[in-house]
Amino acid sequence: METVKLTDAQKKSRCGRNIALGFVLFGLVVLFYIVTLIKFGNGMVN
Repeated sequence: METVKLTDAQKKSRCGRNIALGFVLFGLVVLFYIVTLIKFGNGMVN
């Protein structure tokens, strides 16, 4: 089985994409959490 050898530039690029994707996912989790708090908060008052 052959494996693909990545260059240092490709490894650095992949690492950067992974970090960016992590930030995006974390941001979505925070956004959903805030929206959920707002929806439940408004539901309790009415």
